[in-house]
Amino acid sequence: MTLIRTTIPLLLCLFLASCGSAPKSSTAKLSSPAVIEAKMVDAMKWQEANPIGKDPTDWTNGAYYTGVARSYESTGNPVFLKALEDMGGRTDWKTYNRYFHADDVAIAYSYLTVNEENPAVVNLEPTGQWLQDHLYKDHKWKEGNTEEMEPILWWWCDALFMAPPVIVRWSNLKNDRKYLDDMHKYYTETYDLLYDQEEHLFARDNRFLWTGSDDDRKGANGKKIFWSRGNGWVMGGLAMMLEEMPKDWEHYGWYLDLYKEMAAKVKSIQPADGLWRVSLLDPGAFDHGETSGSGFYTFALAWGINNGVLDKKEYGPAVKKAWAALETVQLSDGKIGWVQNIGYDPRPASADSWQNFGTGAFLMAGSEVRKMK
Repeated sequence: MTLIRTTIPLLLCLFLASCGSAPKSSTAKLSSPAVIEAKMVDAMKWQEANPIGKDPTDWTNGAYYTGVARSYESTGNPVFLKALEDMGGRTDWKTYNRYFHADDVAIAYSYLTVNEENPAVVNLEPTGQWLQDHLYKDHKWKEGNTEEMEPILWWWCDALFMAPPVIVRWSNLKNDRKYLDDMHKYYTETYDLLYDQEEHLFARDNRFLWTGSDDDRKGANGKKIFWSRGNGWVMGGLAMMLEEMPKDWEHYGWYLDLYKEMAAKVKSIQPADGLWRVSLLDPGAFDHGETSGSGFYTFALAWGINNGVLDKKEYGPAVKKAWAALETVQLSDGKIGWVQNIGYDPRPASADSWQNFGTGAFLMAGSEVRKMK
């Protein structure tokens, strides 16, 4: 009778939590690789059955299918490869239509994964043409004749996820480091503009820079505004780049140092429940965890541990706590909730809010967490 009295309230609490309360972490041990893989498969199957309704080559699908690609690379499970090949058949292996916009080549990361496994089915000519135009064709963003945020090619920090990892893989495929050198030129432009040397985080764009003016955007607590997913884009991109980047390249150490510096900052501001808040330095602004930023951080930190870049004893607990919390945002049908919608600054999420790039972030996190010992 005592067992029944204690068990029923506990089950009721768990049921209510699954129905829409803010995600919470667990103190349980890290799930087994098989369990994590099963959750990843469920997430992908739900997302495949519920497409977002945008152009299949747009950045949201690019980020989602990057998660599918990382899942296949991690597990070797053919269900992930089949989803990638089916997607390539729908897109005809094309990029999106703006050669000057970094978002529009994100889809090509997954093409390059399929090419490594089954090159006979992939047409990489559209990717190659896009990269050639993006890096070497004139555009007003490069020339400074623009009404955009800044006269640089990658004027928003999200761009550092969208294009650079593709460029690094393309450089390796072509065995030509000129692509790396040109990527570095544009990457450091963004770094010089948006990276905060005090906080070791990226402003999303120049609307969030601090100039000392009373007009500077501030959180309710008076601190600078750093968007979680924006910095998650950067961290996830850095991990993917470092994995492919030749270690003897002259700028490799610069990217490694940036990754370590951001990793230390991200770990230091992780909330107790494991999930990062949408406004990193003002967690009270929207006091709930958010999946997309947290998924990218979990992926990046777990990658660092798995590749001997980060100390497991120091960073392992943060990853474990984050993944346990991410498991709670997945519903029984595989759907991933608590994803902030498309935007450029901190906004609220809910148990019902989802986006395909949030599923991609979850898949990326699982792809590295399942490899941790």
